[in-house]
Amino acid sequence: MTRLMTILAAALMAFSAQVAAETRIGVVDLRQALFSSNDAQAFSEKLQQDFAGDEAQVREAQEAARKLKDRLEKDGAMMNESERNQLASEFQEKVKEFNFLKQRLDATVNQRKQQFLEGARPEVDVAVKELLEENDLDLILPSEAVVYVKPEMNLTTQLLEKLNQ
Repeated sequence: MTRLMTILAAALMAFSAQVAAETRIGVVDLRQALFSSNDAQAFSEKLQQDFAGDEAQVREAQEAARKLKDRLEKDGAMMNESERNQLASEFQEKVKEFNFLKQRLDATVNQRKQQFLEGARPEVDVAVKELLEENDLDLILPSEAVVYVKPEMNLTTQLLEKLNQ
């Protein structure tokens, strides 16, 4: 019985190795290709322009909070308790303002990035399908799922070229 299992296992391994040898697999780094594309560069520049004012507001709130904290640490020992409490209260309010502005900005930017990704998805899918056909591949895997790939099977550069057409 054990001998039969060993023979069966050896046959299965030989068959699976033969099938794997016939399967052509390519690898792409979707994130790198997408975020290096011309569309992504233009999107990034527009995003920076659109949110430059909001970023400045966040930096101003952060700087004001830092100044209040420095003043509290430097002069707090010389202040009476009511002045110290007032300054601490102002500091806490600035920290809350900073956190609110930062969270709002981050949420808005992330929403816009998600919209960009969703809009780019059909174009990426078409480009990946073209790579599949042009390179006579059976499968294309994302680079995150692969430990090692031969350089000639890494199709990220070709994908980027297709996205930039």
